[in-house]
Amino acid sequence: MAYHIVVLPGDGIGPDVTRAAVQVLEHALKGQSVEIVMSEHLIGGKALDTYGVPLPDVTLEALHKADAVLLGAVGGPKWDVGPGHLRPEAGLLALRKTLGVYANMRPVKAFSELLDASPLRREIAQRVDLLIVRELTGGAYFGKRERGSDAHGMQFAYDTMFYSENEIRRVLITAFDAARLRRKKLTSVDKANVLDSSRLWREIVQDVSSHYPDVEVEHQLVDSCAMNLVTHPQSFDVLVTENLFGDILSDEAAVLTGSIGMLPSASLGQGIGLYEPIHGSAPDIAGKGIANPLGAILSVALLLRYSLHVDDAATRVEQAVAKAIAHGARTKDLARGQDDVVTTDQMTERVLAHY
Repeated sequence: MAYHIVVLPGDGIGPDVTRAAVQVLEHALKGQSVEIVMSEHLIGGKALDTYGVPLPDVTLEALHKADAVLLGAVGGPKWDVGPGHLRPEAGLLALRKTLGVYANMRPVKAFSELLDASPLRREIAQRVDLLIVRELTGGAYFGKRERGSDAHGMQFAYDTMFYSENEIRRVLITAFDAARLRRKKLTSVDKANVLDSSRLWREIVQDVSSHYPDVEVEHQLVDSCAMNLVTHPQSFDVLVTENLFGDILSDEAAVLTGSIGMLPSASLGQGIGLYEPIHGSAPDIAGKGIANPLGAILSVALLLRYSLHVDDAATRVEQAVAKAIAHGARTKDLARGQDDVVTTDQMTERVLAHY
């Protein structure tokens, strides 16, 4: 059986790290009974330049035939003008909606060799191993929004955080299932002291938890959770939260690993998985050969596990990354003191050498 992988390099460093990820994916599948066919398409700013829209029809047609999608990054100052629907990020939101990927899985694991790259004290960052499950297709990013002016000419804007019971329940089931396979602890993050959408969220957590008696459940307000992530990160196993809170908290959690360039993600839902590093497009370093490809490479491990179902290959990719780090490979964002700095391509070669 051949799987169709759609590759969307995107903007900024997206092509740099995606190229590295594709090399590792192809290498990992050598000797496996799995074949892939890859096709590359435009999204984001480059799609705007070519087609005038951030998610063109030719890309959409390819997505409908895909078994998995590998994404780089989108956006950049060049396109930070014009209406919201003609910005690169609109293509990313439309991509998630098209694929129906409602659960974003962001594993955060500290490498002992990189603890000095974290701004946190070593005793706080060490042994961190958590998973953030973020609802991805609802909330303020997809709710009704408007900008305008009132009768006095004063501007206004609003974004609606809308959630239905079904949207909440399905991502909670994903999170509880993940917790059951890990250390059986789930932290639900909300703002139930203020928001009605969070009160509904908390009620449904209580209901779903009755089907998982083996999973310990706790509730935390998002502001308290943000503090605890950088003061007591070892206390967390699986965190689940809505779209906006999850976006912020998962980026905050990147400091635990030393660099946002280390974190992969898998967005799952209705069948086609979307895999991408969580970092942005970093246009200031695009094309310079210094971007950290490890977030993208670790996203390949998730693609191998969740979409291609070759767990052994996924584990070997993760182990190869760990060995490359253990043997001193450091891109610029990870280097400290007298560390030898490697390029994007050299880091990829180090990973491949340890596979």
